[in-house]
Amino acid sequence: MKTKLFYLFYFFSTLFMFAQEVDIELFTNGFSNPVNLQHAGDERLFVVEQGGKIKILSLDGTTVNPVPFLDISSEVSCCGEQGLLGLAFHPEYDSNGYFYVDYINTNGDTQVSRFTTQPGAPDLADPSSELPLLTIDQPFSNHNGGSIAFGPDGYLYISTGDGGSGGDPGNRAQNTTLLLGKLLRINVDNPSGGNNYGIPADNPFVGNPAGLDEIWAYGLRNPWKMSFDRSNGDLWIGDVGQGEVEEIDRVSVTDAGLNFGWRCYEGSAPYNTSGCPDIGELTFPVAEYSSGSSTSNCSITGGYVYRGNVYSDIQGLYLFADYCSGLIGTVDDSGNLIEHGNFGGNWVSFGEDVNGELYILNISGGSIYKITGGVLATSDFNEKLQVTMIPNPTSEYINLRMETGKITNVIIYDLKGSVLFSEENKGISEKNISVKGFTQGVYMVKIIAEDGNSIIKKLAVN
Repeated sequence: MKTKLFYLFYFFSTLFMFAQEVDIELFTNGFSNPVNLQHAGDERLFVVEQGGKIKILSLDGTTVNPVPFLDISSEVSCCGEQGLLGLAFHPEYDSNGYFYVDYINTNGDTQVSRFTTQPGAPDLADPSSELPLLTIDQPFSNHNGGSIAFGPDGYLYISTGDGGSGGDPGNRAQNTTLLLGKLLRINVDNPSGGNNYGIPADNPFVGNPAGLDEIWAYGLRNPWKMSFDRSNGDLWIGDVGQGEVEEIDRVSVTDAGLNFGWRCYEGSAPYNTSGCPDIGELTFPVAEYSSGSSTSNCSITGGYVYRGNVYSDIQGLYLFADYCSGLIGTVDDSGNLIEHGNFGGNWVSFGEDVNGELYILNISGGSIYKITGGVLATSDFNEKLQVTMIPNPTSEYINLRMETGKITNVIIYDLKGSVLFSEENKGISEKNISVKGFTQGVYMVKIIAEDGNSIIKKLAVN
């Protein structure tokens, strides 16, 4: 047995040094047109279905609550590029129960609203609690954007498409007196001006009649998914191209008033430069790829920067996908783009759980896959934490003991990143965990302390 375990550790040590890959594994299925996945600061996963339902999925992927968290199907126009598209939980959701949705209403227009979770029933929202924030007229049924997220500044960001059709016939993305083709930024905590939201004082067009107060950036075609890097706060946007170029934008959240260039440019390629600003006034993509007729690509799906704890080789990489070809790719901090292959799904969204692990949603199959890397995180040492784990190897149980501080959470993953054990305990310094049901192999044990620091240890089960 010692010989087997030696070769296991040798194999994985070699893997750590040389492997560089992105792969996927089926996490769960059975959803109807899933288009978004979010967490609320805890271990639940909230899956948004395009038709108007939000369902709660357990972190291990095995259980879906029989009653939806929210069902507003009767208020939603679906499908095509319409439907219930965006979900964001308030930064203080634990205390106020507020969450926000972006959907296309029965008039065919964008609706951004707040809902409230039922008191005493954390798995159920109150469907009668809708507080409308913004309604945006949509001249066509396509290019609705629909991604919403709270930034590190606490404000709600809303992405909107250019209004649809093709080629932005109304030049709406460049028109700062319209909310289409924009990134909007509003204050949901301090309503003002007769609205159910306020305007941050540093929004770029505040007090300027040339632009609407809600606008933070403009010149977008159809920003299909945006996200904030949980490590440094950078904003990443996947903007769908007209027919030749799919673009990825990355900017600091402090950069206000940027013009991303559409319809003057499709990515970095000129498209219709009539009446456009000087090229020096535009912000071009950090990366782009071709969706021309010589490829099977057609539409980018923006993702997240991986900040999980299981894989070291994809740490800090931004992941994106293409809806038609099934391509999954990465972009590093320097803007280098790598295509990791076509994986056969109609990838419509990525998602991130509370631990920073990533998921990808296949709308046509109703399935959710977990993103995996090729190199497991190997660090057993965190100078702020001193944790012992014995016996190791083991076949029955492990004893975790934190020398200083208290343990608040223990999570055990397999080598593909699937959660096999997760338990929250407050104010304990020692914990026994049974592993009798585990198959022989190597696992990762994440221990989180009360101050938020964490450590990952390798566990061998014989």
